[in-house]
Formats: sequence, structure tokens, C-alpha cells
Amino acid sequence: MREVQASPQPLNLNLRGRRLGVDVGQVRVGVALTDPDAIMATPLTTLERDLKKNFDVKIAAKLVAEHDVVEVVVGLPLAMSGEHTDSTRAAVNWAQRLSDRLERNGHTATVHMVDERWTSVQSHRLLLEAGISRREHKTKVDQQAAVTILEAALATARRAVEDRDPSVTGRSDQNIDMTMDESASSANPEGDLT
Repeated sequence: MREVQASPQPLNLNLRGRRLGVDVGQVRVGVALTDPDAIMATPLTTLERDLKKNFDVKIAAKLVAEHDVVEVVVGLPLAMSGEHTDSTRAAVNWAQRLSDRLERNGHTATVHMVDERWTSVQSHRLLLEAGISRREHKTKVDQQAAVTILEAALATARRAVEDRDPSVTGRSDQNIDMTMDESASSANPEGDLT
């Protein structure tokens, strides 16, 4: 049995493939997915929680197989003080069931947990900014929370890579030509941007 653990830098960006983000709630489970290069996370689906037969875990495992997922990130809902709550224990239990099911089915995808204390607040804000009415939030907020969890994990992994090797920025702006043509430099010899 592979044990699921919380980690400050869970993702291995050297591993090419999709990542699945999961927000485990009391009623629903939001799911998000990255592209194969793990550049961008997008909403995928919302699953209904099934505390008796664990159909939500079974469906999540099928999504891992269907989308060739290499890593799964499950949000760890800690109290603001950092303490574990009933929601924390429920999410850890859900993540462990998913990991066990993946292992039984022969999937090599690893399941990680990351702190998700601010994801619900961020998700509601992003939905409002996108012009989605509060009435519609109920059906979309779980998927948006999964996107936020996944994006946070990706950002943390990218920062860790950059910290280990400052020459690697992970940004596409490295190839931008920063030279000025002669007319721009002669028109403004001080180099001021006017």
C-alpha cells in the first residue's frame, strides 16, 4: 500500500504527463486536469460524494486511467491554524482510498496532498470575476477549487525547480528578443521609456 502524504513540493515536473487535481467536499468532489505538459489546469467534472460505496473514488480512478494521469493532487483542507479537522481526515481518507484503488488496478500515478486553505475563497472570487452568478457557483465552485489546487501545486513545483537551478525559469518569455533597433536607441539616448 502506497501511503499518501502531504508535501510542500509534491509534483515531479521532470515526469511528462497530465496531472489531476481534486477538491474533496462533503457533498461533491471537484476535478481538474492539466495538459500533458502540465502547463495549464482546466475544470474537468464534478462527482457526487458516495460515502457508502465509494463510486466517486472509482470514477476518479477511471479518470486517471482514461486521461493517462501521472500524478494526482488532492486538496488538504486544514483549519486556518494548521490543525486537522473532520474535513481534513475525510480528504486524507478519500486520497488514500484513491491511491489504494490505483495500486490495485496497476496504475503508477502517485497521489499527493497539498494545503488548500484559501481555495474556496479564491474560487468564488474567480467565478465572480468571470461573470458567473452566485446562483451558478454551486455547480462550478468545486471544479474551480480543483483548478486552484492544481495550479498552486504546479506553481510550487516550478518554484522548486527554479530554486535548484536559477537558469531554469519555466517561463516562455526567455526567448523574447530584448535588443532595441538603432532608431529607438538614438531617439532616446538616456534609455528612458517615454
